Amino acid sequence: MTELAGCFPPFALMLTTPRLVLRPISDDDIPAAVQAALSGIHEPGHNPFSNPWSEAPAHELGLKMAQWYWRCRANMSPQDWTLLLGIWHDGGFIGCQDIAAKDFATLKTVTTGSWLRRSAQGRGLGKEMRAAVALYAFDWLGAEVAESEAVAWNHQSLGVSHSLGYELNGVTRVSWGGKPQNVQKVRLTNETFNRPDWQLTVGGHEATAKYLKIQRKPDIGKN
Repeated sequence: MTELAGCFPPFALMLTTPRLVLRPISDDDIPAAVQAALSGIHEPGHNPFSNPWSEAPAHELGLKMAQWYWRCRANMSPQDWTLLLGIWHDGGFIGCQDIAAKDFATLKTVTTGSWLRRSAQGRGLGKEMRAAVALYAFDWLGAEVAESEAVAWNHQSLGVSHSLGYELNGVTRVSWGGKPQNVQKVRLTNETFNRPDWQLTVGGHEATAKYLKIQRKPDIGKN
């Protein structure tokens, strides 16, 4: 029988850190992702997301999340892609870390976003999973820049960015969750990256890179 990764190669990807496993969310994983989101991500009325998806009614959230995962897969191409990586800690699903790019062959730039269930916050796991995708982007995909953003009051996200070496990259005022907000943009390069003291283990990269038409020999000897 043909394995799922044979139909959609990114399903073979797996990133492993000392405490976490990151891999693309499959349909079988969606119920666990929905349950993690329903358990709570942020304080009510204090939404850190530009699209306040986490505040959807409980009976609608599962459908909205599933549609988002399916849409990202269906629209993925070498010119415009998003890898939605589930996060597992001690065998349990705790959140999602995405890494995306447009015109990567030319720009060599990725963007990232993430969420963690509240019970997993405050333990350094958010920093570990962001470091994992930064390592993958720079050392395996050949990215030159990693960008992110956070609403100005989201000190947790901006603290993670600062600790990893992201530099401030301007403030923009946008409609964030239907309200005007100042959003801080941040930018990381290989030169400013505060690399962790652990090595990232990667599986399934060749199939994923071939699918995304990324031709680069991984640079995995850095400290």
